[in-house]
Amino acid sequence: MNPEATPARRTRRGSGAVTLHDVAKLAGVAPITASRALNTPAQVSAEVLKKVTDAVARTGYVRNGLAGGLASTRSRLVAAVVPTIAGPVFLQTVQALTEALAESGYQLMLGQSGYAESREDALLEAIIGRRPDGIVLTGIMHSAEGRKRLLAAGIPVVETWDLTPTPLDMLVGFSHVEVGRAVVDFLRNKGRSRLAVVAGDDERSRRRHQAFQDAARAAGLREVRLIYVPAPTTMKSGRRALAELLAVAPGIDAVFCSSDLLALGVMTEAQARGIAVPAQLAVVGFGDLEFAADLNPALSTVRIDSKAIGRQAARFIVDRAEGRQVDPRVIDIGFSIVDRDSA
Repeated sequence: MNPEATPARRTRRGSGAVTLHDVAKLAGVAPITASRALNTPAQVSAEVLKKVTDAVARTGYVRNGLAGGLASTRSRLVAAVVPTIAGPVFLQTVQALTEALAESGYQLMLGQSGYAESREDALLEAIIGRRPDGIVLTGIMHSAEGRKRLLAAGIPVVETWDLTPTPLDMLVGFSHVEVGRAVVDFLRNKGRSRLAVVAGDDERSRRRHQAFQDAARAAGLREVRLIYVPAPTTMKSGRRALAELLAVAPGIDAVFCSSDLLALGVMTEAQARGIAVPAQLAVVGFGDLEFAADLNPALSTVRIDSKAIGRQAARFIVDRAEGRQVDPRVIDIGFSIVDRDSA
């Protein structure tokens, strides 16, 4: 008999997670029959299999990948999902999260989802099935299926690097919309009026730069030129993007980039073309990576306290896993614009 058929799973950490009993009840079959349908489908009729799989789809149930004897204990394992480890922007968050969890006796399991919802869904299903003590996600925009599975699992979830009034559970991040608006004001105060954007084609970047365009339009500036490049972004894609921008809008006097790596590429291409930064072209990055202050000219950029995101996410997970009250559940860490020499 599958250990999941025991009713004790319903009380795991008091989470209210969807269990095999819930699936069986919705399907109108016994728990042991539902277990057979999921684990050895050849042993049940096609009619029963369809009832059980339909119930699984409706509830978002994910089978427990751990032995039943371990289901009632904490795994002391936390899973984090990031879009990519190829770029450095999330690395400080992951490092701070790892260190803060280790201080409380928890270990981090890291998954790379890419920028496609389908890949995140598949990764989340694998993670939920192993019943970690918490899940840390990058961003707030998840597929409907992913949200349903996360809510049904009853596992503490922290969304990061974004902000919304309706989080899945807990959240620590900042407003990408406010970033876009603030950078327009920053550039206008520098006397710039012919603005452009070079951005990765991920969802958070798009919202940030849509807000940038809207704020420029509201300020009466001419149309913002926008070039999207594949995420994760690179220095090379920054160089190519500036070349493309100059071909269609040679009069631009400022570029806002969705990453410091893109900004480095834009500055390198400008230098190769004899375009003086910032005299002829202001450049603003995003992330304030370690190299930003050491460039010549030093890069003006949006600073996010990514270590604080990791530490707070760890605090949320540990508090919930150990039965402590979490309040507030949403923390806006904000951002700042670092005014250096490139603008």
